Amino acid sequence: MDADRLRVLVEVAHAGSISAAALRLSVTPSALSQQLSKLERAVGVRLLDRGPGGVRPTEAGEVLVRHGERVLGELRDAEDAVRELLGNTPERIALGTFATAGALLVPAVLAEFRQRHPTVRLALLDIEPPEGYGLVASRELDLLITHRYTGVTLPPLGGTRRHRLLTDPLRLVLPAGHRLAGAERITLADLAGEEWISGSSGVPNRVCLQALAARTRLELHVAFETRDYGVTLGLLGAGVGVSLVPASVLGAVADRRLVVRSLTGLAPVREVYVVHRHRPLPLTAEVVRLLTAAGAKMSRQAHGEEDGTP
Repeated sequence: MDADRLRVLVEVAHAGSISAAALRLSVTPSALSQQLSKLERAVGVRLLDRGPGGVRPTEAGEVLVRHGERVLGELRDAEDAVRELLGNTPERIALGTFATAGALLVPAVLAEFRQRHPTVRLALLDIEPPEGYGLVASRELDLLITHRYTGVTLPPLGGTRRHRLLTDPLRLVLPAGHRLAGAERITLADLAGEEWISGSSGVPNRVCLQALAARTRLELHVAFETRDYGVTLGLLGAGVGVSLVPASVLGAVADRRLVVRSLTGLAPVREVYVVHRHRPLPLTAEVVRLLTAAGAKMSRQAHGEEDGTP
């Protein structure tokens, strides 16, 4: 099996289209299609489903993409190992992160790293979970910050390692004028019939909310769909809806229009992880250490918050 053709398959799978992958690889789409056809003939099975919206790997294609990501990652690791031996350490760190970690956790870490290594180029990419593991496996990204909500299954590692940075409790947030704002104890059953704010179907915080509702045999109504916690807090501040919000997000909020409580009998959380290769390069390992320290500090702050009005 030709490694260059395997790389083509991985690039097409990541890009979602042959034309976009061709642009990234600086070749023509027809040349890329020829390489894919040769790879399909070599393995004896169709690897891509082509449609008007782009291409998607078939079941066999997904298997080969996962293996291809690890192969490419190993080749890039080998190249970097030789460069390091010759004293030419890589001068670039590429990091993928979801939005709230990108706003609350990453900036201070990158600022400290930049002070220590002013010549290293830093790159940041927005990636919402569960995506991004393949980019780390293939070494297109050095690090990925991702999460898992209660009730959501973690993706397979696929040649990477995963290290938990913090456990972020989910708090119930109500408008200050809500009928339960003064209650000492609030169960999920007390919120039956409320208009919830959460992500759309399949978004992790929505999956979490549905899992909690199923556990307590309730049917909750999500009236306002958004995965952006800034929008969520804006709606709550205007007196609209109820929601579960990570404590780390609320740590930066001081709004008398909001009331924060813990759900009685339930302890939902958002676990935040960093994902990297099995043998990270020294600079990558340093960023992991900085993220771990920052995550531990944020976790202490999140668990130390008192319930009440921020």
